[in-house]
Amino acid sequence: MVQRQVLVKKAEEVKEIVNLINKYRAVGIADIHKVRAAQLQGLRKKLKGKVYMRVFKNSLVLRALSQCKNKPNIELLKDYLKGSNIFLFTNLNPFELALLLKESKVEIIAKAGDVASKDVVVPAGNTGLPPGPIISQLNAVGLPTRIEGGSVWINRDTVVVRKGEVISRRLAAVLSKLGIKAVEAGLSMKAIYDNGLIITGEDLELDIEEFKKDVAEAYREALTLSVGIAYPTPENIQLLVRKAYLEAYSLMINAAIVTPESIADLIRKAEMEASALKAKLEL
Repeated sequence: MVQRQVLVKKAEEVKEIVNLINKYRAVGIADIHKVRAAQLQGLRKKLKGKVYMRVFKNSLVLRALSQCKNKPNIELLKDYLKGSNIFLFTNLNPFELALLLKESKVEIIAKAGDVASKDVVVPAGNTGLPPGPIISQLNAVGLPTRIEGGSVWINRDTVVVRKGEVISRRLAAVLSKLGIKAVEAGLSMKAIYDNGLIITGEDLELDIEEFKKDVAEAYREALTLSVGIAYPTPENIQLLVRKAYLEAYSLMINAAIVTPESIADLIRKAEMEASALKAKLEL
């Protein structure tokens, strides 16, 4: 009887997952390993109305994927059904969702085995710690020290771990004592399904500032090209008119065409040419 109830409950969950997949445009899989409950609760509140978030067993999601025949390529999500996951159902653009998740991350003190989310630099200066065993602990992770004024000082800025490297137990203990946060906590998108496409977490990573620079550079190049080939647009029409005026004016001066606009420059040009000719005759 109990086993039957379990099977019925699982079947209902699979049906719920299928309904959610069919209801929303995109389905995301995010890693919740080491995500704090308070963080997850805050994220749910922040994304309420935009993203529906649920934790399901990977095996049930796998079964649901096999039943969504109307969603092309959605079965490819099975490659990301490993570890502890939370599933996000949304109609947002995948990149907008990824940006929201990125903005929700916070930096925390690392534990042994964590992966550094950035290059971690221990700055030079006073640690505020008294001399003792801490000196050998700092030296063991490559930090040069000295004792000054009854405190342990670090001699120079030192990179102790690179982005993507695993943090050892010894280093985690040192960073904790120094109050240095080396790990980002929050949801990390593994992949998202969007209208037949599978976009990996790596491809969802956008450098917004770099993207803005690229767009600005593309705009400048396109504007230069459009002016160069005299292709009129609302953005370049003033430049084209100015360019045409300058070219027409230059032609007018070179051809010695007298107009109210050119007469002053033509007289100056004639005067300069006469002065030059006079200087040659006097040699």
